[in-house]
Amino acid sequence: MDGSHPLYQDSTDYACFGGASRCSTQNEKCRHGLFSSLPNNQAQVYNASPSKGRSITIVLTHRSIIMTFLTLSFAALLAYISLPFKPIATVALDNGIGKLPFMGYNTWNAYHCDIDEDLILQTAQLMKSLGLADLGYEHMNIDDCWAEKNRSVSGDLVANATRFPSGFNNLTSQIHDLGLKAGIYSDSGWFTCQLYPGSYLNEARDAEQFQNWGFDLLKYDNCAVPFDEIIDLGMIGKYTRMADAIANLSATTGEPPLLYSLCQWGREQPWLWARKLGQTWRTTDDIDADWEHLASIINQNSFITWASDFYGHNDMDILEVGNGNLTFDEAKSHFTAWSLMKSPLLIGTDLTAVTNETLEVLMNPEIIAINQDPVVGTSISPFRWGINPDWTFNATHPAQYWSGQSQNGTIFMLLNVLDESADMFFNLTESPWINAGRQYSVRDLWTHTNNGTAVRNFTANAVPAHGVVVLLAQDAGPEPAGTQPPCARPEWCIDQNGTLVQ
Repeated sequence: MDGSHPLYQDSTDYACFGGASRCSTQNEKCRHGLFSSLPNNQAQVYNASPSKGRSITIVLTHRSIIMTFLTLSFAALLAYISLPFKPIATVALDNGIGKLPFMGYNTWNAYHCDIDEDLILQTAQLMKSLGLADLGYEHMNIDDCWAEKNRSVSGDLVANATRFPSGFNNLTSQIHDLGLKAGIYSDSGWFTCQLYPGSYLNEARDAEQFQNWGFDLLKYDNCAVPFDEIIDLGMIGKYTRMADAIANLSATTGEPPLLYSLCQWGREQPWLWARKLGQTWRTTDDIDADWEHLASIINQNSFITWASDFYGHNDMDILEVGNGNLTFDEAKSHFTAWSLMKSPLLIGTDLTAVTNETLEVLMNPEIIAINQDPVVGTSISPFRWGINPDWTFNATHPAQYWSGQSQNGTIFMLLNVLDESADMFFNLTESPWINAGRQYSVRDLWTHTNNGTAVRNFTANAVPAHGVVVLLAQDAGPEPAGTQPPCARPEWCIDQNGTLVQ
């Protein structure tokens, strides 16, 4: 070094190494160690690189310390401001709504465009009188076809005067008086899927109008996409526009934000990004009331179960329970899978003609309790695919053996994807949520019966074709002494003395 910087000074006369008290006779003051305190007018001296006859000695003064600190601080500031600007991500997920999957009713599956205010109010009243609202079905959601074909002269959306002559404020007030919430539909493109006005380029205006009308939820579809040269955003940007409008409106008014339900059919993998924008996101194309569609949706969602948790949920589409030619067992499997995979639960059948069998499925309180668990927000996941090798993508034969956590114990779903009844066997410890060396009490959540205690394994006998068994397993203490073999799962089972158990 040339000695020009005050931190460094050439020295051949003395040195102090480390924190020990080994010092030259000419530098006795450093004998108490490298970081001994000194009077204000003295410097701290220590050798940085001792060598034969010559060394670099660092001299610390108050001035040198201050100058170094300022130099490093200025350099850090320059480095920070030179970084590329990164905008703050939309945080609709943290806005206090949608912790659990929402439940309610949606008009589309039962009525498509054949809706009016009398039907909406009648359906809402039936949700109350049938006891559905008491179980958590609280959203009365209007789907497509509610609007006039053109906006007003001032650019606002207009409720269809024939279908909704009393206006939306009157309708939502009556829904709220029933203790329910109201949901509305729009689209992220030029038009809705039925070619009514969409919300593209009108996001802030429409969000404010929905809130002023008294709506609590927005289902936001993916039709009538503008040309690339116009939209210049892509899927995420297109849905971010409405997410920002909702967040900004809530910040301005102080009102709770609209619950934002993205309906873009699983395009561009929304399970990777949509939770930054809203509370639910569709994962597949539209559902239909047949086993083929149900099996396909279950299969697709079996690979993304990790994406659902509090405040963000995979949406497997509106329920078809009570529609089409679904058997009772298929309806139970449908409702079970949607519930335990933490999808929103939206009834989509005509409640004026609902059967007791359909209500039995929709109103199973033990299944709903898993969907609405306030302690555990995660979905069940497959632990064994069954007739297929694990991780097989099979639209007609999805995974069969599933498990997950709940506040009351471990949940098992056994799904018979065959066209005939079958026994279904599994080892308890195939599930990651079961402890080895324990026995478990077993409750069937469809028969509502306690089925004794399971040790090591369980067999569900004669599960109907396309049927389901749901079990709640709770720890019941150590398994019986002497249970053999010594390991429920034999892989690398070894005695303390090193003997491998075959």
